[in-house]
Amino acid sequence: MILGVDLGTTSVKAVLLSGEGEVLAEAEHPHALHSPHPGFAEEDPEDWWQGLKATVRQVLQGRDPLGLKALGISGMVPALVLHDARGRTLRPSIQQNDARAVEEIRELKERFGDDWLFARTGATWNQQVLAPKLLWLKRREPEVWAGVAWISGSYEHMVFRLTGARYQEANWALESGLWNPSSEAWLGEVLEYIGLEAWLLGPVRRPWEVVGEVDAQVAQEVGLPQGLPVIAGSADHIAAALASGLKEEGEAVVKLGGAGDFLYAVDRFAPVPELFIDFHDIPGLYVINGCMATTGSLLRWFRDGFRPGVGFAQLDQEAEAVPAGAQGLVVLPYFLGEKTPIHDPEARGTVVGLTLTHTPAHLWRALLEAVAYAFRHHVEVLEARGHRVERLFVMDGGARSRLWRRILASVLERPLEKLSEANLGSAFGTAFLAGVAVGLWGYGDVRRRVEEVTEPVGEWVPVYRELYGIYRELYGRLKDLYPRLGGGYA
Repeated sequence: MILGVDLGTTSVKAVLLSGEGEVLAEAEHPHALHSPHPGFAEEDPEDWWQGLKATVRQVLQGRDPLGLKALGISGMVPALVLHDARGRTLRPSIQQNDARAVEEIRELKERFGDDWLFARTGATWNQQVLAPKLLWLKRREPEVWAGVAWISGSYEHMVFRLTGARYQEANWALESGLWNPSSEAWLGEVLEYIGLEAWLLGPVRRPWEVVGEVDAQVAQEVGLPQGLPVIAGSADHIAAALASGLKEEGEAVVKLGGAGDFLYAVDRFAPVPELFIDFHDIPGLYVINGCMATTGSLLRWFRDGFRPGVGFAQLDQEAEAVPAGAQGLVVLPYFLGEKTPIHDPEARGTVVGLTLTHTPAHLWRALLEAVAYAFRHHVEVLEARGHRVERLFVMDGGARSRLWRRILASVLERPLEKLSEANLGSAFGTAFLAGVAVGLWGYGDVRRRVEEVTEPVGEWVPVYRELYGIYRELYGRLKDLYPRLGGGYA
């Protein structure tokens, strides 16, 4: 058996695979994303640990743990976890969609320039990269900064707790904006400016490498066998790309998780300034990708704040009665600023067109439509750079929503293929990768199974085409006003 665990924005998921790669069991344990101030996005790493223990015990219930051959963990990237000399966390994690370091982004952009950073890392100065956040911490939490003995990401932290291994997985390094993939070295100029020593970041390891074994002291606590091999792990969206069978240029995957990802495979390191680029979990391939700061987490925010206790399926059912376009309601889903493709940490969530006739069902539908418009923006950016999207797949938890799939297909104006076990995405992908690492199967055994094809709804298409234009125009008109709202970024 092979075990895969994914640390998502809103939950921990686990998948148990047989020696033939079939799903034996799955489990999910929720946790909270905290936003104590506008632009902040933090989580408690202890919540991930408790979620890992709960899901591992659930999928192994009634099974002998000694039958496990390997473990892979994926997670949000590049999350930021600070440790003291004993490996204890010093504060909550700062998540990849955190937008607090507005001033530091401006400062580093002025000091080094986007072109300088892009030429070395394929990244630009935005809310995703870590140097602005590290500079923010140094200046605003000096007592925490003084105790930092090691910096990690989300899944590297979990692997450390299981095995004691300290490292950075390659995509954490690449997305941090602190690492040059050509020279395979940390950016000395940026580290010197921050006042950070390279040894605090540790060595860079590839996703499929076995980096350690489950330690005897934690084996019993977690319910895993002592000595179980653990791989370096994977960025969650890249594990999802592997799980989806994404290998061919021209194919793209929409991942509807706590954050929204758009994934497109290429066979060369060809970064796009508006998007991100990562190493594929398949050696020799890369993934050009976009990641929006809030997708599923935005829907959960609405549900918990305005319709507590109501299930997502019921909210969808109510919104089914609302016409396409939510009767002129348009939302900009920038509730934590926005990463790709606009890279604006000061952008705000915006609702335009409200009237007294609108209901919560209208707003729910408008939120689903807003995310679809954002994905269309990604497709247009990619195709403007010469990358044609010819086939589109959808996966992760949001893919279970029939309404959302129909909206997406209609906004994107092309069929949307839902993958089997779509909600397993990243956990399945990192389990598969662990199986590759210990020789149970190879990359050629990746199987793509399409469960359902959702066609665009003919009468919705012209409505969404018109409202998408308004969606794009709204941001252009409002972007200079957002910084003047104040109240916000501590």
